[in-house]
Amino acid sequence: MSSNQNKKRIFSPDQQRRMTSITRRIHWYMVRGRIFRYLFWDFLVGVLLCVGWILDQEYMAFGTSIPAGSRSLEILQDTIDVEPDLVYLVISPAGKTLLSVSALLPAIVIAGTVGSALALQTLGLLLSYFREDRAIRRILAPINEIALKADELSRLSFTEDKYQVIEDALEHIDPGEAGQEETLSFGDADLIGVEAAMNNLLLRMRDTLRQQSRFVNDASHELRTPIAVIQGYASMLDRWGKSDEKILEESISAIKNEADHMNYLVEQLLFLARGDAGRTTLNRQAVRTGSLMQEIYEESLMIDENHRYRLLTGGVSAEVQVDPGLMKQAVRILVDNAAKYTPKGEEILLSYGTNETGAPYLQVQDMGQGISESEVPHIFERFYRADEARTSAGTGLGLSIAKWIVDKHGGHFEVLTRKDLGTRIRIVL
Repeated sequence: MSSNQNKKRIFSPDQQRRMTSITRRIHWYMVRGRIFRYLFWDFLVGVLLCVGWILDQEYMAFGTSIPAGSRSLEILQDTIDVEPDLVYLVISPAGKTLLSVSALLPAIVIAGTVGSALALQTLGLLLSYFREDRAIRRILAPINEIALKADELSRLSFTEDKYQVIEDALEHIDPGEAGQEETLSFGDADLIGVEAAMNNLLLRMRDTLRQQSRFVNDASHELRTPIAVIQGYASMLDRWGKSDEKILEESISAIKNEADHMNYLVEQLLFLARGDAGRTTLNRQAVRTGSLMQEIYEESLMIDENHRYRLLTGGVSAEVQVDPGLMKQAVRILVDNAAKYTPKGEEILLSYGTNETGAPYLQVQDMGQGISESEVPHIFERFYRADEARTSAGTGLGLSIAKWIVDKHGGHFEVLTRKDLGTRIRIVL
């Protein structure tokens, strides 16, 4: 990496002024909105206090029978030496004064209360101004950086020599072996940003190609075995099965089993391919985690007679917005895996609830052989199967499908496992 890339970014005075100007405009917009809200609520409180005082005075003077007439606030001054007074008057339709009470002191108290509230609010604005200003600058910093980068690119003058440098570097780059790929190096300070962007793009493209290549190779390997078995039994049928009923029955059974296995594998491959292509949509509905696990528990009892299933119902049954079919498929994959690696007669626990942060979860726990610590990070990779699992039937795609489903719902997995004690896998939504 060049020394220029290690230098801390320094903004020019003009750039700093522009960022400061944007920050101030945003901050002033926020402050202005707060001021208007404070004024509105303070005015409303003042009006309510005035109305409350007036109603209280009339209730004390007239009781529940409020007389008709005009009401007004007037400033009265009997003589020049006497201070003027603010008086609340109630005048009957006949012109008779029904109520005359001084409103000066209440008006001063109400004005003082509203004014004090406004002063405290203004003080709060002043005290929080610099903290909010720093926060706005932190929020805007990445956006400002992007804008500056775009401005640099727009100002960059690409002469014929610059284009030639890029073209020569692209022509002579060596793909290399996995983990030893060559990167672009233009050797030009003006092209550092372009160099970094193209190297990142090349890295992503190589990763994608490696994943695709591995996916195709693994799929070919998984399909090669059932095809070879079918071909072998077909040849055996052709040679001896026509007259040997035992060989005929054995061959038909084996071919049927391998065909079912191939069909299951192809369905899983198509599910992942449709998901990667964005053609699988989620039909989200409000579902209770308890109801979902209850359905899976009842189905497991009917499908699998070789294990004991227990549903723990002590947790909180939370309402979640999920695709019921897909989420049920993800949990079923966990249950099938638990049954596959748990000895016959042992117990498999299903549960639901909320974790310490309040997030709902669905959980499957088995009493199987467990997973070694080094293999846990890989169990959700496509076609990955632990060494102990390779003796069991499976495609290595189940947990990959479950992870795709959970990722699409914005959730994640938590795996707790101990060798020879069992595995607990939790879907946190």
